[in-house]
Amino acid sequence: MHLYWVGAALHLHRRGDTSAQWILEEAGAGKVFAAGHGEPGNDLGLAWSSVKATPLANGGYRFDGRKIFTSLAPAWDWLGVHGIDDSDPQAPKIVHAFIARDAAGHRTVQTWDALGLRATRSDDTFLEGAIAPRDKVIRVLPAGIPDDPFVDGILGAVLPGLAAVYYGIAKRAFDLAVESAKHRTSPAIGGRTYAFRPLTQQAVAQAAIELDSIEALFERVANRWWDGYGADEPWIAHLLAAKQHAVDGALRVVNLALKIAGAASLSRHGELERLYRDVRAGAFHPPNADASHEVIGQAWLGVLGQV
Repeated sequence: MHLYWVGAALHLHRRGDTSAQWILEEAGAGKVFAAGHGEPGNDLGLAWSSVKATPLANGGYRFDGRKIFTSLAPAWDWLGVHGIDDSDPQAPKIVHAFIARDAAGHRTVQTWDALGLRATRSDDTFLEGAIAPRDKVIRVLPAGIPDDPFVDGILGAVLPGLAAVYYGIAKRAFDLAVESAKHRTSPAIGGRTYAFRPLTQQAVAQAAIELDSIEALFERVANRWWDGYGADEPWIAHLLAAKQHAVDGALRVVNLALKIAGAASLSRHGELERLYRDVRAGAFHPPNADASHEVIGQAWLGVLGQV
């Protein structure tokens, strides 16, 4: 989630926009950024918010509400949040801003008790009058599907990044499984290792092909994003496809890895058991599988934002 913000700031910097330059400077000084975007029941993402953003006379905003899945909860120095300013009910706005750790009006509740990704400490954050000063308000946009380079930069950083994370989970599971097959012996084939069993060879081949396809797609998409998509290209569809292909493929690879490694992989003392749990979060890691497929389809059909 730290790279989420640094990537967005870099995207603006490369476009000559210095509005988020301070993020790069703070990150360079060792400060940690976290994302406060998750909200209970909000399936519209950055197009809406259940957190209230109240404008202040000095140009800052006060935030009140609950954020969930705040990864890096114990460690962040800056929390990037969004909230809704509905002071004009006819023209509600989404406010994107940052709150400092040492600011008043926020508290963390340790709610993170998940199947996987336990080390992320994605606890709940309650905003109770937390203030973002004027110079830390990055964007104030019309409510609805955002069309802004800052939000584009978030997506361009987080989606290939998530693809890389789940690729890494799958690659580690694959490496562990292959090593296991090279050392486990089978009396059924005269004491040779499982590497000589045809079904093991088939499973390893399937996993290897899957890994190659995951890496090829997300690297291509990341490079295209860096170089710049054409104005008429559905770039969001490509970014989402890389993420979705990675999380789906990683799940298949990890399942194959457990099959290759055998029943020992179920041990809670082994790394494969943790990877088995972690990879299952991919289907829910925002945007979830259903939302990703909807947006990809709408983008290619030319109806994105019209449905």
